[in-house]
Amino acid sequence: MSDSHEAHEAHTGPIKTPKQLIWAVVASFVVPIIAIILLANYVAMGDKTGAGSKAMEAEAVAKRIAPVGRVELKDASDPAAMKTGEQVYQTACAACHNSGAAGAPKLADTGAWAPRIKTGYDTLLNSALKGKGAMGAQGGGDYSDTEIGRAVVYMSNQSGAKFAEPAAPAAAAGASAPK
Repeated sequence: MSDSHEAHEAHTGPIKTPKQLIWAVVASFVVPIIAIILLANYVAMGDKTGAGSKAMEAEAVAKRIAPVGRVELKDASDPAAMKTGEQVYQTACAACHNSGAAGAPKLADTGAWAPRIKTGYDTLLNSALKGKGAMGAQGGGDYSDTEIGRAVVYMSNQSGAKFAEPAAPAAAAGASAPK
């Protein structure tokens, strides 16, 4: 008989009394519930953007509904509003023509510019307006044809050309006379 008693004790679990059983059952329910509550509070701790927050203030609403773009009308015949060739070069052309990026001829490199200058001003202007190779139309800028022409003259003249700078277009006949 003693052999069967030893075999029975070898297969017993960690819970030996009813008090231990009650604690195990309570812990198996309470621990997951506490974990869920803590996790839910952690997730909900972030900034709230609902009613009563700064999201509904006039400044925040105005920022959200602001137009994506705007239209600016420039008078192409106003010489004061037009940029010089050097200004256009500095803002649109210098990034590539200073370093020679993507095969762009460097400013004042007479060897690289000589064959281009031989083609003439109109060919250079056409390439600048429409784009050529890696260069986009107007060098990626938003300028009038006259401003691009001025930049072409500026770059060409730095490399030995003697092109005359294009004049600003004349004001429309009806625009100058008040009615």
